[in-house]
Parts: sequence; C-alpha cells; structure tokens
Amino acid sequence: MTTLIDRRGVSRRTLLAGFGAVGALMVSGVAVLSPREAWGLEVANLKPETMRTLIVMARDVYPHDRIPNRYYAIAMKPYETEAADPAAKALIENGVSTLDTLAKGRYGVPYADVGWEEQRTSLLREIEDSAFFQKVRGGLVVSLYNQEEVWPIFGYEGASAEKGGYIDRGFDDIAWL
Repeated sequence: MTTLIDRRGVSRRTLLAGFGAVGALMVSGVAVLSPREAWGLEVANLKPETMRTLIVMARDVYPHDRIPNRYYAIAMKPYETEAADPAAKALIENGVSTLDTLAKGRYGVPYADVGWEEQRTSLLREIEDSAFFQKVRGGLVVSLYNQEEVWPIFGYEGASAEKGGYIDRGFDDIAWL
C-alpha cells in the first residue's frame, strides 16, 4: 500500500528519523516549525532558514539536553526583531551564510543539517572571534537563562530577597547539582 508520504518521495523511516535529530526544526513559508514539540516561530525580518540556524547554533553554544528547542527559539527571537535594522540584519545573515559555507565545504550540508554536535561546534570554533558569534553568544546568555520557564529545569527557584533571602530558603540545598 502506497501512502501519501511515499508518493512524495519521503519514506516514513526518513521522516521519523528526522524528528529525533536537531534537524527536526523545519522551515515552512515564513516560519520555523517544530512538529515534535508542536510550536512555530514566525519570522519577518530574517529568512526562516537563518532563524533555524540560529536556534541550532544557540543549542550548540549553550547545550542543555533537558531544555526543549522552543526556549532556544524564544532566546533567538530578539535577533529577528533587531534585524529590522539593515546593519544588524546584514551581520546576522552574513554570519549565518559564513557558517553555512563552512559546513557545506566540510560536510556537504548547511550548518543546521550537520548531524553531530561535535562537528557543528568545531565550525563554531572557527568563527568564535567574529562579531556575529560574539553578538549571538553574548545575547544568548541573557535571553536563554532569564526565561523563568527554564529555571525549574535547573532547580533555581528565582529571586529570594523578597522572601527573606537564601539563608532560610535552601542556602545549603545543593541537590540540583
């Protein structure tokens, strides 16, 4: 029996294999989609492929297996807004283009499609001194870790000053390590 998927040239095996990888982020029209996590991120100032690469890059710069891709997408959203400025857009688009060129030269696929994290991080090491990389890395440390939704993943309970401080609220509780 031939399925709709088979008639379009993609086997079920190929489709399902893609959902387990970083490549599970898909580009459709003006959005980046994650069918596995059921979210989408619409983009207007950057190319959707650029945003997809930024999300994969964010995960490679600050890797946390327990953090879903949607939080990395939220952390990258400010670059979409910032890209309304032509200079910022050029920096981001050119930086992603450089990363894709390096990946295609070495692995034959764009950066976001390189299958192994170790291979992608080796590419990032090649551009780590660039203004593009420093901008993304610097902004990401704030935009990722300031999301209150990720705090429980790390065992962080939030600010404590208004609740009497940390001395009586888990100062010596290091169970999250």
